[in-house]
Amino acid sequence: MLKILKKTVKSTLVGVMAFTFVNTNLDACTGVRLTAQDGSVVVGRSMEWGAFDLNSRVTIIPRGYHFQGLTPDGLNGKKWTAKYGIVGLDMINKLAFADAINEEGLSAGLFYHPDYAKYPKYSKKNASNTITAIDFISYILSNYKNVDEVKKGIKNLQVVGVNEPLIGKIIEAHFMVTDAKGKSIVIEWEDGKMKIYDAPLGVITNSPYYDWHLTNLRNYVNLSQVAIPSKKIQDMNFAPLGAGSGMIGLPGDFTPPSRFVRAVAFSQSARKTPNSKETMYELFRILDNFNLGVGNAEGSEHAKGKTGLRSSTIWTIGYETTNKVMYYHTQHNRQVRMFDLKKIDFSNIGNKIIYLPLDKKKEQYMEDITLKK
Repeated sequence: MLKILKKTVKSTLVGVMAFTFVNTNLDACTGVRLTAQDGSVVVGRSMEWGAFDLNSRVTIIPRGYHFQGLTPDGLNGKKWTAKYGIVGLDMINKLAFADAINEEGLSAGLFYHPDYAKYPKYSKKNASNTITAIDFISYILSNYKNVDEVKKGIKNLQVVGVNEPLIGKIIEAHFMVTDAKGKSIVIEWEDGKMKIYDAPLGVITNSPYYDWHLTNLRNYVNLSQVAIPSKKIQDMNFAPLGAGSGMIGLPGDFTPPSRFVRAVAFSQSARKTPNSKETMYELFRILDNFNLGVGNAEGSEHAKGKTGLRSSTIWTIGYETTNKVMYYHTQHNRQVRMFDLKKIDFSNIGNKIIYLPLDKKKEQYMEDITLKK
């Protein structure tokens, strides 16, 4: 019996060690949605990537801009024209939105989904109805104004994998989409089939599949905002050591399953806020819990890529989807900057994409309050 037990323990340890070595890098983007007491909606995410600076830019797409989707054969995919203007943050110096919002308040974010995103096989015959993952946000935000339209409009769209030279593989992704009224969905590809999940909790992280994360939440139904009461044992009273005892058991690591649980716990226990502007403070407070240092995110094994990185959390973004305002801060400068879509006439800004730098200077803004003589 002892020999069997030792063998079992040894096998378990080997398995745990193998899992640890395989998963040393974290796929660490986290998305959260909050609703204010007046019904206005705020949604945002952190962007973690440790291989290299994504060189994101504020990207403005005018109404009427002509798109063509990418396929494994090149730019021979689906053609369409933007019905709605878009503002968001791109990546890798391409028209590849990581996160964005359109002028109707529909927002979408791309989240890394390694080992799980399995797109359908590419068919040249269907090239005219095909795009790739980096086109997906551009497609839905330029065509649709709410989640219901997205669900209906993408049913027959073909999204395929295309190799990205910068990372040497297909960009495996899933997406969370939220509209101005606060309805959210998660879109994934499993075994070549698109799956659309309603996402009433308004939370997303990374692998595995979204429905697995929901099942995993059942392991944490004991969590509560209410502190654990004191307990008397024999003639001794035992009280919790400080506040927060209701959250004992909350996972503290940065794996996608643990971050999903924490994001749900933090968003469901967020303070009540009267309007979207005040809710934005709460959103950034929550998202700051998921910041990662250099060397702790997906891609961090590429030593050359760390040049110039101060954090694996490259930027954090939030949207007032009801009021159509974008906010962000970066690894270099945590001063929040904003872009009000209501002040832009997207039909009168030309027919070319407009790019703005994420940081005018890659340094923290600091106000000198030293006493002056």
